[in-house]
Amino acid sequence: MIEKEDAFPCDRYLIGGANNLLLSPTPPPLMMLSKDFSYIKEENDFLIIGAATPSGRIVSYAKKHNIAGFEFCAKLPGMLGGLLAMNAGVKAYEIFHILDAIEIEGEWVAKELIPHGYRYAKLGGIATAARFKIKKGYSQTLNESLQALRANQPKEPSAGSAFKNPVGDSAGRLIEAVGLKGFQKGGMAWSKIHANFLVNLGGGTFEEASFLLKLAKKRVKEQFNLSLEEEIKIL
Repeated sequence: MIEKEDAFPCDRYLIGGANNLLLSPTPPPLMMLSKDFSYIKEENDFLIIGAATPSGRIVSYAKKHNIAGFEFCAKLPGMLGGLLAMNAGVKAYEIFHILDAIEIEGEWVAKELIPHGYRYAKLGGIATAARFKIKKGYSQTLNESLQALRANQPKEPSAGSAFKNPVGDSAGRLIEAVGLKGFQKGGMAWSKIHANFLVNLGGGTFEEASFLLKLAKKRVKEQFNLSLEEEIKIL
């Protein structure tokens, strides 16, 4: 656990809420930010949010104070740090679209200087906070419409979307097209609800999950000549 007074260790892998992780039996040493980094404050027309702040708390604050831009964070699990690290989003809405800068190991770095794209960001260090320009006009209608897009996600435990969507296509559609929707290996399976979700039906193992990931990549490559890229982090 990293406290505010600690130095930033370089021999650990920082995780947030562990919502998009698949852990092997031998993961690297892991660390998390303490609750000292869970805060929201307003300064000079900016919203400054600690990296350990849960996404649900961010949405609630934006709604209460009529701040626009965070509607898509509803139903996105995890902490702000994780959202930043993978440029999380829903459809056309991404965290970097509303971002101004990230505090990385004590220094503010403008988002333009951080390499990022669809579901990735190269932070180059430990993010402890992020800054957003305040824009008024929270939209409950937008919030509800974006939540509806996620209504087809399975209820079973999972690590979220397994693969990134290829340009112009859907990983879920491809996995279903190669006959793997609902396909099960031991306690792990491709969801019957949304084929891009690798769900744990009870007692699933890392080896079973790895088997299904490799199988999906192999079949999609053979049938569509497309290479699926993992969205989840495998440690």
